[in-house]
Amino acid sequence: MSLWIIILTIAVFLLGISLTYIGIRIPRFFPSEVVANWTKTKEFLISAWIIILLMGSVSYWLNLINAFVCAFYLAMIWMMTDFVFWIVHKIFHTTFQHYYAGWTAIIIGVIALTIGWILNHYVVQTNYTLSTDKDISSLRIVMFADVHLGATFDAEGFQKHLKKMEKQKPDLITLVGDFVDDDTTKEEMIKACKFLGQIKTKYGIYFVLGNHDKGYYGAAHRGFSLKELLIELKKNNIIVLQDETVPVGDSFYLIGRKDFSEVVERKRERQSMEKLTAHLDKSKYIIVLDHQPADFKNQAKSEVDLVLCGHTHGNQLFPFNQVGKWIGANDLVSGYEKRNKTNFIVSSGISDWAIRFKTGTKSEFLVIDIKKNQ
Repeated sequence: MSLWIIILTIAVFLLGISLTYIGIRIPRFFPSEVVANWTKTKEFLISAWIIILLMGSVSYWLNLINAFVCAFYLAMIWMMTDFVFWIVHKIFHTTFQHYYAGWTAIIIGVIALTIGWILNHYVVQTNYTLSTDKDISSLRIVMFADVHLGATFDAEGFQKHLKKMEKQKPDLITLVGDFVDDDTTKEEMIKACKFLGQIKTKYGIYFVLGNHDKGYYGAAHRGFSLKELLIELKKNNIIVLQDETVPVGDSFYLIGRKDFSEVVERKRERQSMEKLTAHLDKSKYIIVLDHQPADFKNQAKSEVDLVLCGHTHGNQLFPFNQVGKWIGANDLVSGYEKRNKTNFIVSSGISDWAIRFKTGTKSEFLVIDIKKNQ
């Protein structure tokens, strides 16, 4: 909870700076002879009303948090364009008749946020090929995380993504947490579970819980409980793993962990990697599904072969992509890393939670091929 307080404090601080800067710059769009006749109070009120109008419009079409994101990006780009035009003025002694720096900031800001919108809503396929010296058969995994059903797409939209995954002919599919959240409706949850269960694979579909799957505001808020979610998943032959290990074919183990939020938020326990791997045949390839990338040290120590995580959304906003890693909340934000014998892959997610832009990452599902070294 203290982490969220820190994040909220920083966000409010940045928002204050952003709105103040925009407010100070707005009068420069008006002719200087007009602004010269304004009082400071009039100047403040005109800027305030323009900001309220713009923020209100974005809030209406999206939501308040995305209005804040738009304001921050506009202010950040605006500061840079002001600086560039100031440098040009100093070097070339050029005086601009109009406020070109402001118009340039608006154009670049719209382009940047449009790209961020596309990166968030257009889901791409990311491929990984891993090799091992273990005597295994080849395995193709389709992995995705952070659906947050209803945020970016509904159940029908989810089904379209599932059909793209099915075309990859996966041996198994893994959904690594945050399938639903507090804004998901029961009707959409039931339909999405049905669509997920219809996907054909060789070894099945496996699921581990994320922090949002349990719901933060109770069953009454979203209309279904965690128990009802688990019932629907199992009804559609989706295998839910909670600190459990299952064999996959003759060459693989799959370990599904309880989410780290059980420890840090609910003050409960989950099994350690040492216990989960104690009785496994280490000659087989061991894959771990763990929603949050927050236990790499112990996972590498246990010498599992592959760990698949989500949760971070790639820390979706530039320039804050690596903040989760810097403050120690995540061991890896997105992509691939190897520690000792263990491969780690963190997906930036197939959707979002509340923010509708991805300016520093992309929405993705993963296709992971595991092969024996020749």
